[in-house]
Amino acid sequence: MKMVYIAIITIIMLSFGSIQGYAQPKECPVLSELEQTSIEDKQEVIDALNTLIPKTYGTGIDDFSDIYTEWNVVTAKPFPKTVGNKEEEDYFGMAKNFCGKEIAEKSWLVRLDFPKAPGANLAQGQIFLAKSKEKGWFVWFQYH
Repeated sequence: MKMVYIAIITIIMLSFGSIQGYAQPKECPVLSELEQTSIEDKQEVIDALNTLIPKTYGTGIDDFSDIYTEWNVVTAKPFPKTVGNKEEEDYFGMAKNFCGKEIAEKSWLVRLDFPKAPGANLAQGQIFLAKSKEKGWFVWFQYH
């Protein structure tokens, strides 16, 4: 009986490991196409969210058709400005791991709260943004 429990726990752990490994961007931004930005661009980022959030999240899911129609910005800052804040700095580490230090340093973390969402998992969002020299702001990774 003890072996059965060990086997079940092992299968569960392997399953969670594969789920965590799945969270990666489809493709990384091209460094030469990115514009240098700074914290001075924060209002521009917030304004761009009016277009980016509906493109990224849509309006809702199944029985909750409008949960992503309202949001609050919890954090909007260039990744280098997250250093020193453990929770936010972890996302910087993810961005560096996914696409390299140079891409991460030209990207932003935006953390969102969706007040219409029915639960904690749906109520929180994290997106990684960058600014293209030609096309403006875009989301290159959606974590939640």
